[in-house]
Amino acid sequence: MSAERFEHALQKLKKTGVRMTPQRHAILNYLLNSMSHPTADEIYRALEVRFPSMSVATVYNNLKVFIEAGLVRELTYGDHSSRFDADLSDHYHAVCDVCGKMVDFEYPPLLEAEQAATRQTGFDIRGHRFEVHGTCAECRNQMTH
Repeated sequence: MSAERFEHALQKLKKTGVRMTPQRHAILNYLLNSMSHPTADEIYRALEVRFPSMSVATVYNNLKVFIEAGLVRELTYGDHSSRFDADLSDHYHAVCDVCGKMVDFEYPPLLEAEQAATRQTGFDIRGHRFEVHGTCAECRNQMTH
């Protein structure tokens, strides 16, 4: 993660009047550096040594603050725990059905689907979600050995 992205996030929080506490700093930093789209529980476990008084509820509450400030996206998948993504660019996810790993990929033609939906329905389209499911290379390797 570039320091530039973190600085941009801090500026955005200041504009929305959000005070930057050490816990918020750590949660945001963890998210910006994470490629794994962590759950709130995973964030909590990663930071509990540095912040023993922090609870999972504290993590959730801070994630909600970041979502409202437009810094983080919540990814919900049925009954599974929500995952959180600090990469707000137009991208999609490949999800491993075995271990749950999530990997980003880009596919610009899908933006054309939004434009087609607007033309055909008259809707003001806010966005879309697309993901592919399969088995990651690591899990496939474990299955063959």
